[in-house]
Amino acid sequence: MMAALISRMASTSILRGEQSRAVYRRASEPPCRLLAGPATLLTLRSLTPDPPLATAPTRQRRKDARPQELLDAALALFVEKGFAATRSEEIAARAGVAKGTLYRYYPSKDELFKAMVRDNLSVHIAESTALAAQYQGPIAGLLGQMMRDWWAKVGRGNAGVVCKIMMVEARNFPELARFYVDEVITPSKQLIGSLIERGIRSGEFRPVIIEATVHVLIAPMLDMLLHEHSFGDHDTCHETLSAEELLDAQMALLLHGLLAGPRGT
Repeated sequence: MMAALISRMASTSILRGEQSRAVYRRASEPPCRLLAGPATLLTLRSLTPDPPLATAPTRQRRKDARPQELLDAALALFVEKGFAATRSEEIAARAGVAKGTLYRYYPSKDELFKAMVRDNLSVHIAESTALAAQYQGPIAGLLGQMMRDWWAKVGRGNAGVVCKIMMVEARNFPELARFYVDEVITPSKQLIGSLIERGIRSGEFRPVIIEATVHVLIAPMLDMLLHEHSFGDHDTCHETLSAEELLDAQMALLLHGLLAGPRGT
């Protein structure tokens, strides 16, 4: 009897030991260890979806847009504070990038301004030059259309602000002034001068001093630009006369002064 009791106690102890080891094994395994099949084991890591990663094209589009974002930020600050008073770190902050990122695209504030001139002015001069080279017809009509297009695309928009900034601050930045002359003023004068010369050769225009006539044609545009971006709504002229109407009146007077008389006089 005593031997049977001892045997039962030993069996109970062994069973409890096996149960304890089983509990220990279960406690040491991952809490979400699930059997999905004979050879598949799912864990918390496998059940958690990976966060979406930015694709290479998305990053590339963001990088491609950054130069324009920097130019836009710089233009806004130049309008608010002027070119001289605007610091590079302010431009970077307005664009939402580090200062080092700004210098990666534009090594200096001067280079950024040059890029702004090319982006807002040079491109329009190139378009007008290409149009003039292909044009066949009365030069007076082309000159009038080009002046109206210039006002619509340049004078009244951001490009006009760039012109005004250069006129106001060029004296303090001689290198930028020389760049602006080479990039904007000289090509513009050459384009208009070539059209006047074509008109004279064809007999449409009377003989005039071409260089002086170019200045006479450009002056009203600069006057309108300064009024638009300096005086704006404070100019009483805006209350009774639109910029387009003023431009039409100026161009009519100037172009009729160019036209040859009935006998070419």
